[in-house]
Amino acid sequence: MVSALHARLPELGERMAERIRSDVDAYRNESLIPFDSLRRSCTANADLLLQQFGQPEPQAPAPARETGRLRAEQGVPLADTLHAYRIGFELLWSEVLAEARTHPEVTDAQLVSRSAELWTLFGHYAEAVAAAYRETTAELTAQRQARRSALVEALFTGAVADRTLWEAARELGLPDRGPYLVAAASADAPGEQPLAGTETALRQAGIPCAWRLLPDQQLGVAALSTPTAEATCLRVMRRSGARVGVSPSFDDLRDTPRALRFARLALSGLQGSGPGVARFDDDPLAMVVAAAPAEAAHLVDVVLRPLLDLPAAERARLLETLEHWYAAKGSATEAARGLFVHPNTVRYRLRRVEELTGRSLSDPRAVADIGAALLAARRR
Repeated sequence: MVSALHARLPELGERMAERIRSDVDAYRNESLIPFDSLRRSCTANADLLLQQFGQPEPQAPAPARETGRLRAEQGVPLADTLHAYRIGFELLWSEVLAEARTHPEVTDAQLVSRSAELWTLFGHYAEAVAAAYRETTAELTAQRQARRSALVEALFTGAVADRTLWEAARELGLPDRGPYLVAAASADAPGEQPLAGTETALRQAGIPCAWRLLPDQQLGVAALSTPTAEATCLRVMRRSGARVGVSPSFDDLRDTPRALRFARLALSGLQGSGPGVARFDDDPLAMVVAAAPAEAAHLVDVVLRPLLDLPAAERARLLETLEHWYAAKGSATEAARGLFVHPNTVRYRLRRVEELTGRSLSDPRAVADIGAALLAARRR
């Protein structure tokens, strides 16, 4: 009986392919799954099942695994792939029954036994199809992620020619014209994603973006395609609970490396140690100080050294007063409210600063020097 079915394998493969194409929508696209390819797959799997009749152990499921691999590469859903596999099996079993009727020596008990055997084989090989499908899907996903990560890295380093740059942008889903922004988030440990979920949230908001994970940072570039896109980006990143620096907006993807530098400067200038989002444009003086740490340290020594050499209590008192005075836009009264002291106390402390530094806080240039030095001292 089995030998008779083996002799009809080409016909069986053809009929299986026609039945699957008729019953499963995903298999009807000739450009996606050529009929000849489907027929060969059906024939090979039918041959595999027929060879198993009477065998104590299942053979290596190479045809089944090849089916799973191929359908994953073609993008056929796994559910449709397994449905098609079952359709092929049912057709094969109906042919086994039809052939058995031409052999009087085959008893009903033997058919029942063969039915159980064949269904067991079907389960075994369907599992092989699914396993190969998942393995291939995981491999393809990893390859896509690796390529995507490499393209994002090329944007950030500027290591691409103009033509390749635009092709990379299209592959990443970014428009070829800005404005854009770059974000840099600090990671506490290698492999950690401080902005986990941000890409999904931004894409759901209609904001194209691409991300790159480094050992110490997560970097991203987003397209600001609507007037509210930047505000949405900032809101989503604040919800992440990460420390994030954000570049000024820019119009040309060739400027991505410079924007990344600005975003990292904004991150390095973020005050405190807790979460927060710092935009480069929010405090450009602080960003300039952060960009030149050696020069900033020299500025502190030149401008604030007399204050820093004071006993700890007086030094802290004068520096805190300066911080509040700058935050109050030069108002001694407002600074006093924040410090819970009398305005005259603030004025006395400011005069003390003037005496120690030799700079007048009524001189705009001196105010700028002391303010920049204060920012640098805060960072140090």
